[in-house]
Amino acid sequence: MKRRTFVLALPPTLIGLHGPAHAQGYPNKPIRYIVPVSAGGGSDMVGRTVTERWGKVLNQTFVVDNQAGGGGVIASQNTARAPADGYTLMQGYVATHGTAPATRRLPYDAVKDFTAIGMIGGTPNVLVVNADMPAKDFKQFVAYLKSNPTKVSYGSAGAGLLTHLTMELLKQQVGVFMVHVPYRGIAPAFTDLMGGQTQAMFPGLAAAMPHLKSGRVRALAVTGAKRHAAVPEVPTLEELGLKGFDAMQWYGVVGPAGMPADVVRQLNESLNAVLKAPDLSEKLSVEAVEPMPMSPQQFADYIRADIARWTQLARDRNIELDS
Repeated sequence: MKRRTFVLALPPTLIGLHGPAHAQGYPNKPIRYIVPVSAGGGSDMVGRTVTERWGKVLNQTFVVDNQAGGGGVIASQNTARAPADGYTLMQGYVATHGTAPATRRLPYDAVKDFTAIGMIGGTPNVLVVNADMPAKDFKQFVAYLKSNPTKVSYGSAGAGLLTHLTMELLKQQVGVFMVHVPYRGIAPAFTDLMGGQTQAMFPGLAAAMPHLKSGRVRALAVTGAKRHAAVPEVPTLEELGLKGFDAMQWYGVVGPAGMPADVVRQLNESLNAVLKAPDLSEKLSVEAVEPMPMSPQQFADYIRADIARWTQLARDRNIELDS
């Protein structure tokens, strides 16, 4: 297992950043922030961007610890086993605390083994098709699928991941058939989509943007309750009649189970202060992530609901994968 550690240096004097996080002497040493992916990707960028500002609010150093492997299992286990003192946190996301618990037997309980600190934000998924697809909009796409039930296949970044489950949810709700072609990552899935080996996909918006701009794929719809500023011309599935269709690539902060309530409160309040800063929205827009401040209870409820939704879908679609 390879790990890459990055220490964020803070200026010696921080004026006007003292707040509730300094109560009870916490934090009085650096905080380890585990990111369950390799350094350099979108999730890593989100973590580094947030902790750089969070560290200034807390007047303490965050050490970003990249722990890739096992689809987030290694990082999740290490976090769950750490002391529940507030000095080990993890950037949980839709895979570690949503789709994986719904489709796999994991060596951790995504709810019981963790303390929910707060949501960071999320980016919608976008339904895209090959540019040569005859369907020009969502209604035409559904009609094409129903009249050509054996001709369309869709790619995903891997079995059981959000790109897979979101399309299965669409198939279930509109009553159509497509063959699933899983890939090892989103990049090769896009290569075959643009090459015509597959015809559709449901990636995260950030991953899709370069290909949308090139014109080699076409967006038909996005998930979420409202249109996204990056693609304002693309309607939501809610607008198109699929009420409550809300699949999202989300990122949040969790710690080991049993963290002290006052520490959780301090961390949540300081995190939400960071998320409300206008410049953070601009930084996260590179990954099409919109900040979504929540209380610890709201975030815990969100995790439970996400797991429940994907678990039900996995049962309905007979999706069960090895851990």
